[in-house]
Amino acid sequence: MEFGERTVSDGVAEGRFTCGDVPGVLWRPVGAAPVERPLVLLAHGGGQHKLGAGLVARARRFVAAGFAAVALDAPGHGERPRTAADQRFAGEVGELLLAGRPVSAWVVRHSAGLAERAASEWAAVLDAAAQEGEGLGPVGYWGLSLASGAGITLAAAEPRLTAAVFGLTGGASLTEAAGRVTVPVEFLVQWDDAFVPRATALDLYGAFASPVKTLHANPGGHDDVPDAQLAACEAVLTRRLIR
Repeated sequence: MEFGERTVSDGVAEGRFTCGDVPGVLWRPVGAAPVERPLVLLAHGGGQHKLGAGLVARARRFVAAGFAAVALDAPGHGERPRTAADQRFAGEVGELLLAGRPVSAWVVRHSAGLAERAASEWAAVLDAAAQEGEGLGPVGYWGLSLASGAGITLAAAEPRLTAAVFGLTGGASLTEAAGRVTVPVEFLVQWDDAFVPRATALDLYGAFASPVKTLHANPGGHDDVPDAQLAACEAVLTRRLIR
């Protein structure tokens, strides 16, 4: 990790970094030695970035619990350059969400490619974080929608992951990887999600090999996950990462 701007506020140290050519942010408690504290990987959804207000607030809550947290800009998002395909993907996703229509086959294929790229980047960041004294304790992953694809791909191959929160996703492209995920999983489904058909989300949940997994279904569309549900999943992830 090559660090640039660093700031401190309310007991939280925030450091902007690059890992290779991937920009990210690391949050950790001020003045506290790592001592194998938990690390949470916070991945954002499609069309968002590493410093979205909700993501930053979640990071600061995890730091308040004594954890470290890290976020990256996904391929084609935030400060990263966009290819023509990335531009088309962003535009089509926005249109589908506004229209309340399911994802197209092209969006599914592009999402799968992004997931593979992002998963390898997260693995590289875990290696780099270890050099900073982070990620030596339990490691959790939080990622919904587009971010679930990367997280499921990562969890299928990465033994350092301890627990995860996934959801708002589905599709055959993730089924094989889900069958290799054995860490505890909290999985969110929006019952009226036109963007991700309910049946595909439920099929993906069923494919997880995790002996401990919980399905959370709430009414509403793709962006209507209740705040109370998000808070409950944060609490579960926190408990699972404390040794």
